[in-house]
Amino acid sequence: MLDTSRHGNMLILGATAVLPDGTRFADVRVRNGLIHEISEPHQLQHDDDELLIDGSGLHLLPGVIDPQVHFRDPGQPEKEDLGSGSAAAVSGGVTSFLDMPNNKPSIVDLPGMQSKLDTAAAKCVNNYGFFIGATPNNVERLKEAVGTPDAPIAIPGICGIKIFMGSSTGTLLVNEREALEVIFSQTAGLIAVHAEDEKRLDERYPDFENRTDIAAHAEWRDDVTALLATQLAVELAQTHNHRLHVLHLTSGIEGDWLNGITSLPSEKSEGAIITTETLPQHLTFTDIDVAQHGTRLQMNPPIRYENDKEILWNRLLDGTIQCIATDHAPHTLEAKQLGFPQAPSGMPGVETSLAVMLTHAKEGRCTVEQVVQWMCKNVADCYNMIGKGEIVVGGDADLILVDMENQQEVKDENSWSRVGWNPFNGKSLTGWTKMTIVAGIPVFERTKETGPKGQLLVEPGSVGSPILMGPWK
Repeated sequence: MLDTSRHGNMLILGATAVLPDGTRFADVRVRNGLIHEISEPHQLQHDDDELLIDGSGLHLLPGVIDPQVHFRDPGQPEKEDLGSGSAAAVSGGVTSFLDMPNNKPSIVDLPGMQSKLDTAAAKCVNNYGFFIGATPNNVERLKEAVGTPDAPIAIPGICGIKIFMGSSTGTLLVNEREALEVIFSQTAGLIAVHAEDEKRLDERYPDFENRTDIAAHAEWRDDVTALLATQLAVELAQTHNHRLHVLHLTSGIEGDWLNGITSLPSEKSEGAIITTETLPQHLTFTDIDVAQHGTRLQMNPPIRYENDKEILWNRLLDGTIQCIATDHAPHTLEAKQLGFPQAPSGMPGVETSLAVMLTHAKEGRCTVEQVVQWMCKNVADCYNMIGKGEIVVGGDADLILVDMENQQEVKDENSWSRVGWNPFNGKSLTGWTKMTIVAGIPVFERTKETGPKGQLLVEPGSVGSPILMGPWK
């Protein structure tokens, strides 16, 4: 394991750095875990107390921030825990993550949140934040975590409230308008919603309960089911001037409907701030892939159709969709192989999300700079994160070195996620992370010597801290 006694001092020479004002060759100096200096290439002199890294031929990017993962801790270690999830994340260049509360037991109060923060401090090798779960009757507990509209609070490592408007996995569900009104009207903070309309799911279920073909999944949880819940969440946010983030956008009609409604917090001067995200899976796969790969690609909301994929791309490119998450939600292959409808919904994602998006960039669908915008800067903006998302002097030295020429096939056996498989298995991707750096300390590397899986460089719990986020009214 790496000696971390240098306390986050390093000098990266001659990398192709993606900076806020453009992409260019640069040297980057890090002192005490913060970006200290950015200069023209090969101009900075190496100090004795610095780790020297040759960035020649590599892209230097801000660390990826994944704002939606399910690391299954506490309660389901056979799928994942915060340690294995964190390791999987840094293998994919993810230096910070936000984790969901549908655990066993569900995390619905401040003691539960503190327990997760303590576990992360002991197990993780990157930065972490956690959502508190909403129930129909825990608004007082939610206030303890995020405050009230008149007195918002921001506790390090607590990023907001998660509401499941439709049943997915776990026991959390808030689908009645009255309960939703209470939460939107009485809490501060950011509310993130899993937007599927429970009433429509229930009404339509009899038409699909005897289907065993995987196509039934997307037909039952259709785009109207998603749109109805998204519209209700937006109505409540606008009525109560509440910060809202719509999770994992999957449908074209939602993307088109949200056009003109969503905006980055930094660009919004008045009214409710509403943002949304989409996933690499929904920008890559369609029902054709689901038919081929079956329950490996089963998730909620589902992967949809070619037209949905194209509209999501268009709305990502025009700014209607602000950022990209993974919804990393691992299940064992044994459970997945039960077939539809017995198989659980969800799939791993943190290890390949960046490489998937950089492959799209390599193929001309977008640019490397746009990928950085969607996976780094805009995520930090959406969550009011302090010091994250950009390579700027004074910012946190959460960085990744990426080889845009390194193309390799995704193989299940190279997975860091405990479930040991990946939905992109068999696909050739480019832009793999060579080194992941958290607070100026290398935590992961992928070299010829390590092979395509790479290796962790630090002990669990030795690197990483709760993410600092400003309060929301």
